[in-house]
Amino acid sequence: MAEQILILDFGSQYTQLIARRVRELNVYCEIHPFNNPPQLTDDIKGVIFSGSPCSVRQEDAPDVDIDMYCGKVPVLGVCYGAQLMAQKSGGNVLPSEIREYGRAKLSKVDQHNELMKEISIDSQVWMSHGDTISELTDAYDIIASTSSVRVAAFKKKDEQTYGIQFHPEVTHSLEGKRVLRNFVVHICGCSQDWTPDIFVETTVASLKEQLGGDKVVMGLSGGVDSSVAATLIHHAIGENLHCIFVDNGLLRKNEFEDVLHSYKDMGLNVKGVDAKDKFYNALKGLTDPEDKRKAIGRVFIEVFDDEAHKIQNVKWLGQGTIYPDVIESVSVKGPSATIKSHHNVGGLPDFMKLKVVEPLNTLFKDEVRLVGKTLEIDQNILGRHPFPGPGLGIRILGDITPQKVHILQQVDHIFINGLKKAGLYDEVWQAGAILLPIQSVGVMGDERTYEQVVSLRAVTSVDGMTADWCHLPYDFLADVSNEIINTVKGVNRVVYDISSKPPATIEWE
Repeated sequence: MAEQILILDFGSQYTQLIARRVRELNVYCEIHPFNNPPQLTDDIKGVIFSGSPCSVRQEDAPDVDIDMYCGKVPVLGVCYGAQLMAQKSGGNVLPSEIREYGRAKLSKVDQHNELMKEISIDSQVWMSHGDTISELTDAYDIIASTSSVRVAAFKKKDEQTYGIQFHPEVTHSLEGKRVLRNFVVHICGCSQDWTPDIFVETTVASLKEQLGGDKVVMGLSGGVDSSVAATLIHHAIGENLHCIFVDNGLLRKNEFEDVLHSYKDMGLNVKGVDAKDKFYNALKGLTDPEDKRKAIGRVFIEVFDDEAHKIQNVKWLGQGTIYPDVIESVSVKGPSATIKSHHNVGGLPDFMKLKVVEPLNTLFKDEVRLVGKTLEIDQNILGRHPFPGPGLGIRILGDITPQKVHILQQVDHIFINGLKKAGLYDEVWQAGAILLPIQSVGVMGDERTYEQVVSLRAVTSVDGMTADWCHLPYDFLADVSNEIINTVKGVNRVVYDISSKPPATIEWE
């Protein structure tokens, strides 16, 4: 990349959001953990130090040699990052008398300063810190304050080093985007030329150089990420890309046939493999979510490896890994607790001696869709909701049987088709149905029933990091529930999940 902003991650929940805001300015950026900071290179035009859940006063507080960057390129410290810079330069950071969390208003703003240019007095900002900068050395100027925070923003007098004790990346900071634009565009001088068109052009050229005349094998899922990644590789090497689409018996209703048809229209070289029975046998009797995920992953690799060996002289494995997958696999404090195994990141089994090519591993999900649009990929694929790698295997709670899969496929089909017919599908980020491991009493006609319960789930989100439940119309939910109970044999009760993430996750397993 010609130019970039480096973001050093000290563990803040908002770090990815900073990156997203920078990307929205058409400027490339990368997140790196504070304990493995990259050396300064000519393409790094500026550095942002993120916030952190830690206190700079802790003995084991995250630390970095700020002289690696300060004074050499523009630096912006956000919350913890600002406090770290203040403390290391001789200032003082003390516990706040009252924990400063939530909305605040700027009472003083130095609008002549480049960082605060066009920022209004009384502008609302979002605070989230238990410490505060109580004192700065004479080498610094205070450039913004609130009624309770004297040092809301500062600048070092003789260099382009800045700190702010609020979070400009969150929507509650109403002029936060302008603060970041001032830093990234005006202070760092970034040219804002990182666009989907440029990404496609440079990535295809890079793939041609990287892959040459080699063959690549890739597993497709029908989803956005793998489809866009495959199309980029296809643009670079054509028929040397061999795609495999495995029916694991856990796909949506008619999905195997529909996806194969759409890929044929895209000109991709795709082979469909029906491996339902192998997956069902491996899943027999398993109820633990992680055990199910691992069994599905193991059988997929076995099937995929069998098919890959039928192609002569394959040297590369293509993957649709995207940037959040990469970030979440690297913790600033070392390996983090496993919430769930990820199906893309983590390497290959030893017996698959292939090099990995991941053309999307610098992009967020919405950026992948924009690249797909530039590549003129069908909107039915680009607009498709995210679908978990293990498929319905983690939407059937408890053990998996072909009968349960059949029931859930029908329920899911009614729900998803209903959203499309009602014009609601594109307003939802992800939707699906979950088959619960319980039965409930019902009455159908004059008979008492004791049948399955299904839960419908629909959320709004930007990238899946956080999500809110969708407030779908009651009439719509009533119609869908009625259709499911009347037409899907074995279901007599439908519930709707109104949990947000956090504290819940989007999927139930």
